[in-house]
Amino acid sequence: MNQNPAIDYQQQRFAWTPCAEQQSPGHAPVHPVVIIGAGPVGLACAIDLARQGIAVVLVDDDDTLSTGSRAICFAKRTLDIFDRIGCGQRMVDKGVGWNRGKVFLRDQAVYEFDLLPESGHARPAFINLQQYYVEGYLLEQAQQWPHIEIRWKNKVSAIAHHEDHEALTVDTPQGSYTLKARYVVAADGSRSPLRKMMGLESQGHTFRDRFLIADVKMDAPFPAERWFWFDPPFHPQQSVLLHRQPDDVWRIDFQLGWDADPVLEKTPERVIPRVRALLGEEVSFSLEWVSVYTFSCVRMERFRHGRVLFVGDAAHCVSPFGARGANSGIQDAENLAWKLAHVLQGKAPDSLLDSYASEREYAADENLLNSTRSTDFITPKSAVSRAFRDAVLGLAREHAFARRLVNSGRLSLPATLDQSPLNTPDQAAAPEAVAFTGPMRPGAPCCDAPLLQAGQPAWLLPQLGDRFVLMIFAAPAQLPAATRQALAALAQPDALRLLFISAQAATQEDERVLQTLAGQAIQVQDIDTLAAQRYDAHPGSCYLIRPDQHVSARWRSADAAAVAQALLRATGHATHTTNTTNAAQALAA
Repeated sequence: MNQNPAIDYQQQRFAWTPCAEQQSPGHAPVHPVVIIGAGPVGLACAIDLARQGIAVVLVDDDDTLSTGSRAICFAKRTLDIFDRIGCGQRMVDKGVGWNRGKVFLRDQAVYEFDLLPESGHARPAFINLQQYYVEGYLLEQAQQWPHIEIRWKNKVSAIAHHEDHEALTVDTPQGSYTLKARYVVAADGSRSPLRKMMGLESQGHTFRDRFLIADVKMDAPFPAERWFWFDPPFHPQQSVLLHRQPDDVWRIDFQLGWDADPVLEKTPERVIPRVRALLGEEVSFSLEWVSVYTFSCVRMERFRHGRVLFVGDAAHCVSPFGARGANSGIQDAENLAWKLAHVLQGKAPDSLLDSYASEREYAADENLLNSTRSTDFITPKSAVSRAFRDAVLGLAREHAFARRLVNSGRLSLPATLDQSPLNTPDQAAAPEAVAFTGPMRPGAPCCDAPLLQAGQPAWLLPQLGDRFVLMIFAAPAQLPAATRQALAALAQPDALRLLFISAQAATQEDERVLQTLAGQAIQVQDIDTLAAQRYDAHPGSCYLIRPDQHVSARWRSADAAAVAQALLRATGHATHTTNTTNAAQALAA
């Protein structure tokens, strides 16, 4: 594995080699999972599956990583996922972290915003990092896992459905072969050849506008903030977006209008004057990469089609305003990976995969709604829309209510899956207890908080790992002995882990109790009770957390039978078992 920070990921080429199916034509095993597409989403999904013990074949029709910066804004939730799969620190170390942004009307600042106004988070709201770095770091992480086989220059050209597997026809430089899989994950991009082979379509709206992306290398005094101009004097009647990237590269997006010639606008003769008008005559710069794009807000009607599951741009596409494309795709991959692992390992029924589709279709609709609203505000297509936008911008400098209406791209936030069938609602979990408040309700992505673990600084989210966790806001010795014994029956290596969060350091009695739980429990200390505040936790409150770090259920006190029921529900099983022992046996089975 090459971790040389100076490596040019855009120039790497990966050799094609014949696979086992080609070397032994009669050899046609059924692989657990085949992923099509070695972009960020496909690579993240492969790593996540491998971490959970699932063998993956990853095929890509190319032999390179991405060219140009492409997706650059990676949100805190995505960084948390990268942390969990083992490469988040590299992303943060290389990327440009930012929380703040400014919006301008012509040459005047309208207002500023802070996306992470509170302290106590391990990661910034966003980092900017070129897609080729993200792909390179993910690839190097994937290469550490023997469970992942990557096949370059392997182009899927046909698919045949069978009762117990999918059969893909794969074209290579030395002929075609058949690749069989129990499940296929389509991460093959917005034009998804597999989607077309299956006769499927995406529905939505294509916007009649064009934008120029220019990656500009320069030494400039601009801060690491997101700057967005409406109707600036250097590009009148249009919009401009400026972002800083690593390596002294800056992303500049220029709105061009629908009538712009996409070929002509990419020429240096057209790009350089636009950039110089923004930067001024005294700034030296060079062009790294230029592209002209249009965009759509579309999605497939269903993300699951039998044993084929669509993720990322193959399933849904949004406008670039708000950084919702790559971030939502990475979240697709995380949502799907643990469910595929549970099904393939016999821990859950195949129907659990239906929840991947329903949850991520809901998230896609939320992203499409926000992305469409942003696009309509940035590029109004009627006189009424234009008048509304200009009025809002004119008022925003002086009036707080108008600032909330300014929409230069509502930046990516993870969806709270309120209606997920995997949730145990609060009413069912604790009908007579003091009601919970705050955002950490069933379906919500978990919030981070600083901790002490064995006296050393730590963070909450890394304690959750790749499996279900019962997060208990109490010291182990504070739980009744009967409750501890019942929870111990559930705390199995493949089922559940216990995380005790207490305001004080562990006592000797706490340590003794932890030893009886056979390594399936740890205790951490809540610094300034910030974790308890963010989860509205009273002493004894507990949360069941899914492997993708979403809240599944919560209670004001630990009840092993209720936890077992919620765990069955969260893994797609029927929830009629009321006895704790029987529920534990059902989970083990």
